[in-house]
Amino acid sequence: MIKPDKKPKGGYAARRKLFIASFLLPTFILFCIFTIYPLLRGLYLSFFDWSGGSETMNFIGVDNYKELINDEIIPKAIKNDYFLVFWKVILIMLFATFFAVSLTRLKLREHAFYRVVFFFPNIISVAVIGVLWSFIYNPHLGFLNAFLSLFTNKPVETNWLGDASLAMWSLLPPSVWAGIGFYMLLIIASILSIPSSIYEAASIDGAGQWKQFTKVTLPLIWEQFKTSVIHIVITTLNGSFIIVKLMTDGGPDNQTQVLGYYLYQMGFKQYHLSYGATIGVLILVLSIITTLILQRLLRRDPIEM
Repeated sequence: MIKPDKKPKGGYAARRKLFIASFLLPTFILFCIFTIYPLLRGLYLSFFDWSGGSETMNFIGVDNYKELINDEIIPKAIKNDYFLVFWKVILIMLFATFFAVSLTRLKLREHAFYRVVFFFPNIISVAVIGVLWSFIYNPHLGFLNAFLSLFTNKPVETNWLGDASLAMWSLLPPSVWAGIGFYMLLIIASILSIPSSIYEAASIDGAGQWKQFTKVTLPLIWEQFKTSVIHIVITTLNGSFIIVKLMTDGGPDNQTQVLGYYLYQMGFKQYHLSYGATIGVLILVLSIITTLILQRLLRRDPIEM
């Protein structure tokens, strides 16, 4: 009896790889165009003196980096960036985790409504958030001073965004408010993936809600928790300039200056684009270093369910 020829395994494997590559290649090309190329271009520009509009680019070596080291605004901007990183990580993850656990473990009937309410700020444009909170902080017509005036004998006219000691703290509420809903939904998805039998077993063993959270929920959602923390750090270091631009314009006296907005000012207001590119390289380096440190600090052995 003649056996039919078997199809070579190599052909199937090759077709499978080609099929996967056909889906990955367009994304990889876009990633190279919009991420890798700008990064390399920015690094290249940092070694030149270029306004951004002239046809000539003068090679100056590491002079931009020497200027960066001697720039008095850079340390202040780095300090403000990490001020926002520190408090946003703590406050966003605290509120997001609290709401996520409350809406999943407490079995609230209105949980779907609350999810929409908490996620609503993520739907709003950052520009709208900045303008809204600027009105709230308005020293004469703002809601915050009007509310505080209810508890005093005279009108409160605190200049929240114009006072050097209050301006950075005033940027925190809108930044935190805008981020809670997104990370809450991520944590909710992780909690819902935990089998209910694990909680039932913990309850039978006498574990209360707090012990179930610390011994069951938190360890099993740790990877998502860690990813959320790192995402907050990266988006803050790279994106906090938006809220600064809208609400304080870096003032008063650069007290709310951050690296991203300083890059924008140098590159597109003062037409020193090559120095702006140098600041961009600094942001990239700080993001990478901070991410690597957090990866190590937050590392835990994975737990299988």
